Amino acid sequence: MIIKSQRAKRAILAALADEEMVKILDSVMNHSKSINDIIRESNIAHTTCYRKTKWLLKEGLIIIDKIVITPEGKKFSLFHSVLKSISVKYENYDVIIDAEQNYDIIKKTMARFYSFE
Repeated sequence: MIIKSQRAKRAILAALADEEMVKILDSVMNHSKSINDIIRESNIAHTTCYRKTKWLLKEGLIIIDKIVITPEGKKFSLFHSVLKSISVKYENYDVIIDAEQNYDIIKKTMARFYSFE
């Protein structure tokens, strides 16, 4: 799908230009993961990972796939990327971004939605 929204284009370009955000996106591309899993896997500082994950969530590049409550009563979220691939092209004074949606997460979300019936 071609991204039309200028805000979405800016968010995608900003995320791709940031090394830590790319690591976060890579980490949650195929499997939902918690912040602690992302930190362990990508070796990003705690505060940086929390801040950049929050930004990616606000911009809609990742979603909360699941909220887990531990037996001790603690709550944490599992994050997943909404895009599987991104291609950027600059042509005739225009930035063209073609992105492929992550269909695994779409199917999972739809199945969960319809299970409420």
